[in-house]
Amino acid sequence: MSPTKVVPIPVMGRHSINAYLLLGRRPVVVDAGTPGSGGKIRDQIAAHGVDPTDVSLIVITHGHIDHFGSAAELHRLTGAPVAGHIADLGPYRSGRAREPYLPTGPMGRLMARSRKLHLKAEPLEPGVLVRGETDLEDFGIDARIMPTPGHTAGSISVLTGRGDLVAGDLVANSFMGLVPGRPANPPFHDDPLHNLASLRRMLDLDPTRLHVGHGTPLEPDRVRRWAAREHRRLTRLAAAGRLPTRTETEAV
Repeated sequence: MSPTKVVPIPVMGRHSINAYLLLGRRPVVVDAGTPGSGGKIRDQIAAHGVDPTDVSLIVITHGHIDHFGSAAELHRLTGAPVAGHIADLGPYRSGRAREPYLPTGPMGRLMARSRKLHLKAEPLEPGVLVRGETDLEDFGIDARIMPTPGHTAGSISVLTGRGDLVAGDLVANSFMGLVPGRPANPPFHDDPLHNLASLRRMLDLDPTRLHVGHGTPLEPDRVRRWAAREHRRLTRLAAAGRLPTRTETEAV
């Protein structure tokens, strides 16, 4: 199978919120942006010379409204099934992210006050339920879905055969992509230490680049150095009882 090409689809700003078009034998879309973004994503797919009705799958990386907000609309526009992890079925079926959001820093505390984060998206029922590592060859690309829980219980990433990791909110660029190339936490994590463990597990697979939901692609070595510092910081916070974490019961 030919190598999979990763094409960013800006949903908000140049890099603030990204979806991705994965090009192989057939196209696959990763993430669906905020509510009302379906038409914009469809038009950008077409602008890259792809018939939107040829899309074989829409992969949603997790149950936050800026990633699954237009999944139901995009499903109608393309006819492609939606893939999502079973652990985030609650948000997908209700159209609401789990609340309260757990901020990772000042940016998250500020954003948690935004009414847009508390809107209800159109509910959806994923046609492809992800429970573990899932090969995407049958959908036309040389890639596999990798469970990467922590940001949410059902967070997933997509790793292509040539090493591109489409990582959702596993990591972000600083200030929601405003500082390109600088690794940082996204505004929220349900379980920061679990998320960091997922990130380090993906880094152990030697990806060539990390394509993230917020910002430009990140270089793995820079992310590794940041992750080592972040591990020390989170460990200190956890030891002091100052690391907010959503319990497994709350995550259901």
